[in-house]
Amino acid sequence: MGNSKKDKDRESDTIAGREAEPATRTLSRKEYEEILEGLHVELVQLQEWVRREKKKICVVFEGRDGAGKGGTIKALTERVSPRTFRVVALPAPTEREKSQMYIQRYIPHLPAASEIVIFDRSWYNRAGVERVMGFCTEKQVDAFFAAVPLVERAMVDSGIILLKYWLEVSPEEQTKRLQSRIKDGRKLWKLTEMDLKSYSRWHEYTRARDEMFLKTDTAWAPWRVARSDDKRRARLNVITHFLSQIPYEGTPREKIELPKRDKAHGYVEHDYTSKLIPEVY
Repeated sequence: MGNSKKDKDRESDTIAGREAEPATRTLSRKEYEEILEGLHVELVQLQEWVRREKKKICVVFEGRDGAGKGGTIKALTERVSPRTFRVVALPAPTEREKSQMYIQRYIPHLPAASEIVIFDRSWYNRAGVERVMGFCTEKQVDAFFAAVPLVERAMVDSGIILLKYWLEVSPEEQTKRLQSRIKDGRKLWKLTEMDLKSYSRWHEYTRARDEMFLKTDTAWAPWRVARSDDKRRARLNVITHFLSQIPYEGTPREKIELPKRDKAHGYVEHDYTSKLIPEVY
């Protein structure tokens, strides 16, 4: 007998040997925000532990255009300090950078003690967009696959906690999100000519993703896949998993009380009403 539609749908939900969980109901905004608030408290605890213990954490986010990387990173970082959680989203390489060893431009951004660095796309551009769009040769891709596990091993051996996430979006949901960018003036900046070219090469990206997993999924730096059609669940799942991978402990804090303000000692408040901006709202 041939495969049923249910079997084909099941096959399309299998990512690099990892079978997806069945779909569940959509979380309400209230449920989502309540869970996210609790996770944000934990992220602050993690932040204080990283500072105290001088830990180094590097998080890589990869995925197709419209997979939800930016929204996930925003949810992860919106309640923590940018001095500890640093997001790196590099532009296209300059001519000088193109002449360097490929990994070279990423190395200066790796975390030092007491830092968490989050890459919104990373050195894995070579295995994905650069390969699919013809910006590098197959020989260069093979060299990348040979080198990157060794580089990541060196990172881990230096004390960096390295986590790599692939956000997996379905073709239907990607289409929906890119169409939304076209129609929404607030999102136009998210849609580039490269995004449009990439959109037409879904299966090339799929094959590139599969080989990337095969060649760079190691014991010291494994890939983790998050289904991202449901943005809210994807964000909560990624943050929950991220927290579960770090052996952080809560930092005890003394009770905080605001001090008394100083006395005016005859000071008279100046009138700055002429300098106020128009109060339109």
